[in-house]
Amino acid sequence: MSDFTPITTQEQFDSAIKERLERANKKYEGYTSPQDLEKLKADYDKQIADLSAAAEASAKKYANYDKELADRDSRIKSFETASIRTRVAHEMGLPYGAGDYLKGDDEKSIQESAKAVKALFGTGRKAAPTGSTEPSSRDSKTEALRSVLQNLKGQ
Repeated sequence: MSDFTPITTQEQFDSAIKERLERANKKYEGYTSPQDLEKLKADYDKQIADLSAAAEASAKKYANYDKELADRDSRIKSFETASIRTRVAHEMGLPYGAGDYLKGDDEKSIQESAKAVKALFGTGRKAAPTGSTEPSSRDSKTEALRSVLQNLKGQ
């Protein structure tokens, strides 16, 4: 124990603990300092605030987007169904307005409904006459010739 010399100056103390301080500093090498962490935290907080504001703006912009798409899809489907009903009614020989009374969501069910409606209207309907069936006020000679011509055409 005779080698002990008391430290009396700051320079002696610094030189005595220099090696120990270097080892301690090497131990924490690669770690971020508290000041750098505060800077990083502030940057991240700012980015989070900016992104949150952008997300809220986007949410407001597209708030009704899903509802609008659903409304458009339902309108398109109703137009397609109406088109199918009109086409099937025309193919089955039904009157123009009969397509409104056809039921179903797909072509097969609409065709079945058209068959049922056609059965109600019947198939033996004759077309309306194009001319008058009332005798005309022409003279009897003209009418007699007309009836002879019609009889000749009929044979």
